[in-house]
Amino acid sequence: MDVLILIGRIFFVVLFLSSAVGHLTQTAAMAQYAGAKGVPSPALATRASGVLMLIGALMVLLGIWPDVGALLLFLVLLPTAVLMHAFWQEGDSGARQQEMIQFNKDLALAGAALALFAFFVKTGDDLGLTLTGPLF
Repeated sequence: MDVLILIGRIFFVVLFLSSAVGHLTQTAAMAQYAGAKGVPSPALATRASGVLMLIGALMVLLGIWPDVGALLLFLVLLPTAVLMHAFWQEGDSGARQQEMIQFNKDLALAGAALALFAFFVKTGDDLGLTLTGPLF
């Protein structure tokens, strides 16, 4: 089972690692988009979310306090869903539908991150193929 859990951790973090790279290498373009969505301090928010995604994803992947990593990803996803994908503010039905899809995706990922957090905490030091056990 340890190998299956590791494979699941790898699959889970791929999205966050690629998003983090985009946030940190294309900050200006992403900050402009975030600013258009009304995000305060968009350049800082873009960099901060990129760093948090990178750290959280690496923690889950490598198993270094993976519970904390999952919690970091959860904490990035909630404001991202609300601030970046506010489908209820869209006037165009096509844009509303696209934003609703992204909003729901972020909520689903937040739920998965929260479930991983609980799993890591409940499993404790019995979690295999990690560099450390969970912090909590």
